[in-house]
Amino acid sequence: MKTLLHMCCGPCATYCYKTLKEEGHNVYGYFYNPNIHPLVEYRKRKESAYDFAEKVGLQLIGNSNYGLTEFVRNVAFREANRCFICYNMRLLQTAKLAKKGGFEAFTTTLLISPFQNHESIIEVGKAIQAQIGIEFMYRDFRKGFKQSVELSKELNLYRQQYCGCIYSEEERYKNQKKV
Repeated sequence: MKTLLHMCCGPCATYCYKTLKEEGHNVYGYFYNPNIHPLVEYRKRKESAYDFAEKVGLQLIGNSNYGLTEFVRNVAFREANRCFICYNMRLLQTAKLAKKGGFEAFTTTLLISPFQNHESIIEVGKAIQAQIGIEFMYRDFRKGFKQSVELSKELNLYRQQYCGCIYSEEERYKNQKKV
């Protein structure tokens, strides 16, 4: 099955890509993450995704539009639902590209994280499947989370310290002691 894998970063793609390839899928990657803040962090994650793709021979489709302004406009005053909105933005864009590119299914590396809300990702994915007419392939990749960490270290990929958006950055660092 020709499958488009939405990639939030290189490290999260390691196990997901490996698993899908082992299942016999013809996998392409797609880097689209308008939520990542600041721009320097976005660039590090994008570079990591391309670095991973080059190391394993994955064809990676990039999106030259950073998209932070659109993300902020979509979540402003809806911060309590920001993850759902973010999932929708990224998966909708992925599904549209997959449909246009003749893919049979789309999925996401977000499904490897024990910190993401799988129920919301599934809900969004299924709604987009119905809307766009392309299969959302759910896989619970969380069992491979530790392996993805090890694989990313072996491949010397940049590993981020927070989900990506300005809100998750604040949550990650706000309670640290000042030196």
